[in-house]
Amino acid sequence: MDVINQLIDEIYDHAFPADCRERLINAIQRTRAALNHQRKTHWDEKDVVLITYADQFRESEAPTLRTLSRFYQQHLQSTFNLVHLLPFFPYSSDDGFSVIDYHQVSAICGDWTDIAELHEHTRLMFDFVCNHMSAHSAWFKQYLAMDPAWNDYFISMPPATDLSGVTRPRTSPLLTPFEMADGTTHFIWTTFSADQIDLNFGNPAVLLTMVDVLLDYLAKGADYVRLDAVGYMWKTPGTSCIHLHKTHLLVKLFRAIANEVAPGTVIITETNVPHKDNISYFGNGHDEAQMVYQFSLPPLVLHAIHNGSSRALKQWAASLDQGGGATTFFNFLASHDGIGLNPLRGILPETEIVSLVRDLAMEGALISYKNNPDGTTSPYEINVTYMDALNKKDDSDDTRLLRFLLAHALLLAFPGVPAVYVQSILGSRNDIEGVKAAGHNRAINREKYAISAIEADLSDPQSLRHRVYHALSHLIRIRIRQPAFHPDAPMEVLESDNALLVMRRRTKNDEGPLLCVYNLSARAIAWTPPESQRYRDIVHDEIVDGEQPLTLAPWHWLWLKS
Repeated sequence: MDVINQLIDEIYDHAFPADCRERLINAIQRTRAALNHQRKTHWDEKDVVLITYADQFRESEAPTLRTLSRFYQQHLQSTFNLVHLLPFFPYSSDDGFSVIDYHQVSAICGDWTDIAELHEHTRLMFDFVCNHMSAHSAWFKQYLAMDPAWNDYFISMPPATDLSGVTRPRTSPLLTPFEMADGTTHFIWTTFSADQIDLNFGNPAVLLTMVDVLLDYLAKGADYVRLDAVGYMWKTPGTSCIHLHKTHLLVKLFRAIANEVAPGTVIITETNVPHKDNISYFGNGHDEAQMVYQFSLPPLVLHAIHNGSSRALKQWAASLDQGGGATTFFNFLASHDGIGLNPLRGILPETEIVSLVRDLAMEGALISYKNNPDGTTSPYEINVTYMDALNKKDDSDDTRLLRFLLAHALLLAFPGVPAVYVQSILGSRNDIEGVKAAGHNRAINREKYAISAIEADLSDPQSLRHRVYHALSHLIRIRIRQPAFHPDAPMEVLESDNALLVMRRRTKNDEGPLLCVYNLSARAIAWTPPESQRYRDIVHDEIVDGEQPLTLAPWHWLWLKS
């Protein structure tokens, strides 16, 4: 408990009320004593995460979690050993990220017994939406009613306050007016939307209630906890209000509490920002997040395949600090959000970012923007399925499949724990009708399905869904049998033609190293292995003569074992 107490003292400048501290420590001790779920002690090459909504699949008169559990057991259990359930709580907007009640399961999804049933078949990752909550929540309604107990739960500012230096991920107003019970108007801090009200962690009572949320998730079996939009948690007017020192201290506190209550729990930070800021959430390697979302990977892989060049991806990959076993990356290509562009800044020139945005927009992608301190706007993310991001509208399904599998073969080979979005394993295309119905760009990659329609597509050998599902599942099953793909196994980027990316992954004892060779271009490329020997191509189970130059067809790759 010493670390927890020290962090509380530093966050609250030794002014944390004694009764609040006692309540917090008692809650931690109660949860620890009651917990009976043992976590996996460390990650390995078998860990591959499925990202999905709890209401992803629907059938009549059945809670969606039961439908998801059945689908997972029948179609996904052999490839994914951990499921990230995107927010499954009652919500009012943003497909779950505007939480009304942190402690309840949305009625359409089921209840906590359905979560527990799914947990019998897989480990689980929960979202801890710690920065903000719904304007329709009971907490905010109590605040508007001017109940003294909820007085400083949220942040009210005079509208004339100079907040021009605040980092914005959106173009919506930072302060939103709300009418109070006495008829006055308060301007409330809303980083993401008028329906997502930022919490005031400067109030010790807010910390208490949010730690109760974290403890509840640990008690309910969360093996991984994703801290959503965590970079914005602490606000100090006159600063950027992102990545502040006390925000990092709060993450360290959450980590320390998880260590105390449920050792083995993995804390993951979600910060869609440039790489240097992103990895700052590793702290000293032992005291903050064990994993960070690898936000630079999705746009860099897309840029590499789009341009047929590994130049930027290769240079960035060679610079990665791989963590030494105490930390690792949460690698992904697609998620419920768009493909973030901020993580490219500092890696690619702005002209190349704008060129990529323009090219994808011409092929049907949507673009979301953010406000800059100088009053201008910049592209913030590309809203598109990863399948359609990689391909043109008039490409054949054969070409779509080649590029798509190439991208995922890269994902699965990078150091870290890979995560695959449900829309990707299903080979989904842009949901234009969903955007029209929802009225926001991110709906393009958030389509929900009748389970009967998905199962029909998966049983049709001619459908793109069938082909993607079987090919990608096969690739994942190969991946999880290779010790060289352990998240802690070192990676070396080898010199090659810029149309190629060549990486070597080694096991700790250097047994069974893997050469991973990718042709990112639309032309055939000749390549000579660094060692003249025979290899086995573990993807196609073929012997390859490394004494002769090899020719990689367009968008093909090899995983070669000595």
